[in-house]
Parts: sequence; structure tokens; C-alpha cells
Amino acid sequence: MKKALSIFASGALALSLATSATAEDKRYIVTFKEGKGESVRSLVQQNGGRKALDVRNHNAMAAHLPAKALMALRRNPNVAFIEEDLKRYPLSQEVPYGIPMVQADQLSDLQAGNRTVCIIDSGYDLAHEDLSGNAVTGSNDPEGTGNWYEDQNGHGTHVAGTIAAMNNNAGVVGVMPNSNINLHIVKVFGADGWAYSSSLIAAAEDCAANGANVINMSLGGDRASFFERRGFDNLNKRGILSIAAAGNDGNTRHSYPASYNSVVSVAAIDSGKNIAGFSQQTNQVELAGPGVQVLSSIPTGSGQAATLEVAGAEVEAAAMTGTPIGTITGALEDCGTAESACVSAAGKICLIQRGNISFADKVLNCEAGGGVGAIIYNNVPGMLYGTHGGVETHIPSVGISDADGSALLTQLGASATIETEAQDYAYFNGTSMATPHVAGVAALVWSHYPNCSNSEIRTALHVTAEDLGDAGRDNAYGYGLVQAKAAFDYLAANGCTGSM
Repeated sequence: MKKALSIFASGALALSLATSATAEDKRYIVTFKEGKGESVRSLVQQNGGRKALDVRNHNAMAAHLPAKALMALRRNPNVAFIEEDLKRYPLSQEVPYGIPMVQADQLSDLQAGNRTVCIIDSGYDLAHEDLSGNAVTGSNDPEGTGNWYEDQNGHGTHVAGTIAAMNNNAGVVGVMPNSNINLHIVKVFGADGWAYSSSLIAAAEDCAANGANVINMSLGGDRASFFERRGFDNLNKRGILSIAAAGNDGNTRHSYPASYNSVVSVAAIDSGKNIAGFSQQTNQVELAGPGVQVLSSIPTGSGQAATLEVAGAEVEAAAMTGTPIGTITGALEDCGTAESACVSAAGKICLIQRGNISFADKVLNCEAGGGVGAIIYNNVPGMLYGTHGGVETHIPSVGISDADGSALLTQLGASATIETEAQDYAYFNGTSMATPHVAGVAALVWSHYPNCSNSEIRTALHVTAEDLGDAGRDNAYGYGLVQAKAAFDYLAANGCTGSM
């Protein structure tokens, strides 16, 4: 994924930190002493700096500073401290099943109107059939990411669907599906999928100003920010529960804001309750949620669905993300792993094994040989959900399982038809997808016990999580899989303090 504050969706986006900017390019957070804001702003301008954002509640501003301005500010007694304004991006990957897994279907959301979940992300498709009827407000980021009720990236709409997709006999349902929860959307990510840490704190403050009890941040970056940590510490003291994705790098490095003590860090597991290979494992991980092959809403018409028929029989298939829309028929041709042009594929549909090169390159090599469609089968057990990664291809392409691929190798020459069409839902993978499961459960449980504090709800979720991995808390799963009904029952029996 990218380096900067990024959306956490593995295989799609990820909250990281930019490391290649020059001093002249860099943006900084300048925190000044009480009452000295105008003086510092003037100094920035006088030395060729450019203000980007005021963060007034924190006596700070974000600014693009050349070396001259940076040096002048560091010497000025009105400046408390300066640090680089780190980038943050969204986190994700591709798929669904998590609602019963976190026991959301065992707990009524009729009381959810007393809680507000704020989603800081890439926007919200207000026209979507599964989202349009929710109680939702929003704010546009002042830095030009566009309208909060539109989503050019898709990540935020997917996250929102996991929390609150409506029970309307269409699409999917979220943790709270009856349009009772209040949502507030702050759009910090545009189509490029990243933002700054100062923008994140400004967004979180906007959440607070709009009554947020829970903040969902499916995003992160690999460097800590003192300004950011202080901001989330302050929000925590004000009774807000902040929840963020642990990260998708599959290692033991910390990701931020998830790894601040005042933020709940969420790991991703699959449908078998196994830790996802991409999920970061650290001593800050607190809870786990479903994050592999999570099905949820995406901006209307932005996804692809597929059907595949071979010799008159239907074969389960998934459209490659980014594939063209259309229908094509041709004879089935074995193209191996398609690491070069499949010269025998003219007018045919290429059957290709996964491995060695990207899916997009395989499809392009099918095209180069005259192929009219591509079927890529897995080289490990299970369905293949793939993406072209933004590379333009011109023929329909789908993924299938390893077992179906082996079966089709015995049917070479048979007539195959691929049909791809637009759809409003997609499978994503990532700690980005696990995070809204936890945020949704936190708000759902809290709505039944609104007199509890944020820290008391947090403790209840720890105590009642389904222990996975090593006994007790561990760095992969934290305290375990979040459980809505178990947390509700715990608070009913023990009260907010756990000592009733």
C-alpha cells in the first residue's frame, strides 16, 4: 500500500506515512502558545510558508514550510513545538459473514438512536440502496476532498455498510441494520486515498462537535505523532471511544493512530477465526473482528459481478476488480501461467493458473495472443478474488477456485461464456473491514447502557471477547473476537463498573 496516513484495506488501500518529500515539500504541525496564533501565522507567511489548516481547539496550525520558515519558527519563543504532519491513508482487502460472528444479530438496535458513530474515511454514497435511509449527517474536509455524501474511493462506503447497511431485503445488513444509529461522516480521503495527521485530528474534533460517542478510523500510518497522540488522549478524556485498524503489513510494527493507548487497535480474522496473514501483530492490539472477504456496500455501480458457464454448466466465479463490463463466448484454451503472450488463444477464452506475475499481466498476455476473455484459477485451496490493481485491460476476466480450475483443464475446447456486470457490493479484506465490526458492536452495546463511560464499555468488550490464539491476551488477536451479546450480558450482570 501507500506510504502515508492511509485507508486500511489490504489489497486496496492502507494508512501509511510519506517519507520521500523534501524539506520544502513537507507539511508541519505548528503548535503555538496560548494567544500567539496570529503572530505565528504572520511569521509563517513572512518566511514563505503556506497555511494549510487551522486546528484552533489545539492552538495549532498545519502549514507547508520551506527551510527558511522552519528555521524561523523553531527559534521563535511563541512556538511550543513543531513536528512533521504525517500522512494517513485508508486500510482494506476483499469479502462477508461477520454480523453473526460478532453476535450483532443477537442484540436489538432499537435503542441505538442514543448513540452516534462518526466515520472518518473517504465519504458515504448517500444514493446507495442500503445506506440512503439512515440518520446521517456529514462534514466536508476543508482541504478539498469533495462532498461527504459522495465517495470516489469506495472505502468509506464499504466501512459504513458494515456498521449500518439497512435491513431492506436488498444487498447486505450491517451491525445495526434498522436505521436507528446516528452516523456522522467526515470525508478526509479523496480518490487518492490519503490524508494528514493534522486533518485526522481536525476530523476527530468535528466528530466530537457532532456528538460522536464512537469514532471509526479504518486507516493508519507507520509513524507516531505527538500532536496526534495528544489529540486522541484528549478525546478519550472527553468520553469518546476511538477505534482504529491495526494495519495490513503482516508484521509486528505499530500503526497509528491504532497504537496510541487512548485508541482501540483492531486485528482482522477470517471466517474460521484465524488471524489474517496481513494483520499486524503488536502489543497494542486489543480486539479482533472479521476482516477477510467481507461483503459490504460500495458506491452504486462501481463494482463488478460475474457469471461463468462452461459446456452449459455454471461455474462459481468472481469478477476481477477493474475488469471491463461485457459478455463474451469462446472455446476454452489452456494458457498455463500466461507469463508471455498466449499465442494459441486467438478468439478463445484463456484458462490461466495463478502465480509468478500479476493478474493484470496475465490478462494482458491473454489479450496479446488474441484471447477474448480470461479465467484465472487459484493455486491454493479456495476461491480467487483478484484485482487488476488499476491496470487497464480490455477483455472480461474472472477468478475461480483451484478445484474448478483443475476440472476445467479436462474440458479444454468446450464453449465458455463470461458475463460481467456492474454491481453495488464487493468483498474487501483488511483490518479496515474488521474495525467497523468492532466500532459497530461498541455503539450497539453502549446504546443499551448509555450511562456507562467509554472506558467501561471498552473494558466490557475486553472481558467478554472470545479468546482466540494463545490463552489470554496476545499480540495477534488481542483479547479476542468482539462479542455483542456477551458484552451486553456482562453489563447486565455486573453493571458499568463490573462490580454490581
